[in-house]
Amino acid sequence: MYKDSILILSGGMDSVTLLYDYQDRIQLAISFDYGSKHNSREIPFAKLHCQRLGIEHLVIPLDFMQRFFQSSLLKGGEEIPEGHYADENMKSTVVSFRNGIMLAIAAGMAESRGLKNVMMANHGGDHAIYPDCRPEFVDAMDRAITAGTYEGVKLLAPYTSLTKTQIALIGKKIGINYAETWSCYKGGVHHCGKCGTCVERREALAEAGIPDTTKYEM
Repeated sequence: MYKDSILILSGGMDSVTLLYDYQDRIQLAISFDYGSKHNSREIPFAKLHCQRLGIEHLVIPLDFMQRFFQSSLLKGGEEIPEGHYADENMKSTVVSFRNGIMLAIAAGMAESRGLKNVMMANHGGDHAIYPDCRPEFVDAMDRAITAGTYEGVKLLAPYTSLTKTQIALIGKKIGINYAETWSCYKGGVHHCGKCGTCVERREALAEAGIPDTTKYEM
């Protein structure tokens, strides 16, 4: 199949799964270093998997987000809250319109390279607190990207309605080693095991019947 797509690849479970799931279509994967507390932990995994698959990988700096945006996810922000994604306190991890900013850059790169699609790995578990992961956002950005490019670049987000467990099951079938992905928002030496994304990771692996070899600090 012709490689016609760019993937936004963080190095987490969802985007790494999408990388392997759609590797025959992905010409380029891009990671954004936007000053999050865990960028330095996840981007090396993004690079690792692209090297294995022979897919070009670029890291694009967006340091202005750390300097001008307010979020506990960013360096210098307040402490990362602990608990479940659905908890009210997890809203502090929102980086305003992050996906919109990243998708705009990816769309420009796609058109400049003659590619047809931009791919993102948002999923159903994100919807509770992240507006820029919800179906209505995806649909609106797809229309905007298509309208704003000569060749009508499309936004593909195939995991939008899937749970983290369903994504893990896809990875299980492919044979992905999820120990070679990073989730924890705190960005420590090991996963904390207590923040929202760690809780979701642990639940998804358990429900998918995948042995969790992640090293947790808890």
